[in-house]
Amino acid sequence: MANYKRILLKLSGEALMGDQQFGIQPSMIDHFGDEIKELVDRDYEVAVVIGGGNIFRGLQAGNLGIDRVQGDYMGMLATVINGMALQGVLEKRGVNTRMMSAVNIEQVCEPYIKRRAVRHLEKGRVVILAAGTGNPFFTTDTAAALRAIEIGADALLKGTNVDGIYTADPRKDTNATKISNITYQEAIVKELQVMDQTAFTLCKENNLPIIVFSIREKGNILRILAGESIGTLVK
Repeated sequence: MANYKRILLKLSGEALMGDQQFGIQPSMIDHFGDEIKELVDRDYEVAVVIGGGNIFRGLQAGNLGIDRVQGDYMGMLATVINGMALQGVLEKRGVNTRMMSAVNIEQVCEPYIKRRAVRHLEKGRVVILAAGTGNPFFTTDTAAALRAIEIGADALLKGTNVDGIYTADPRKDTNATKISNITYQEAIVKELQVMDQTAFTLCKENNLPIIVFSIREKGNILRILAGESIGTLVK
């Protein structure tokens, strides 16, 4: 059985779109809320980093004639919007939450302070960590790795639209095969696109296991925490 008590759950903004091309699909945000409530009901300590790709990516900025730094800050604000949506559905389910942002938006959420985040987790609150690292040129994957290490998480669980890491994009290559276990170094050398290199390196240096899995399938997170081999384990 996996010995994970405190986890950081990384959710992609794209997963929030569901079958849409943009924005938040109500059924998906409700699904996220149900899955996280199940964890809280079983006394797991849960922090969440959510991406913003369903609204805006900093990498899109160049196509719009916007400076990359400005674009990255726009992407950070997109994660705040997604975090607020997740907070809303969790509180509707009776889950106590705190949203903390790396960019100060006092009317909306608390500033991110490591000790305060840990205290919220100890009190059984779900901590939603928004605005990435607060710095341009860093992805939310890197933010997830950094925050997981800071708060002393036992594992980083990355929920995506795909059920693990493959040798190639399974949506484009029918010959792609799923990888059940891989080392950090192999993931870095092979330049696997499921997470960026900085995130992999941070996890490697701090021995933080990563599990990449499909967030779409109900109950996957609990099965992982029960020790089932779901998705891909990077260690």
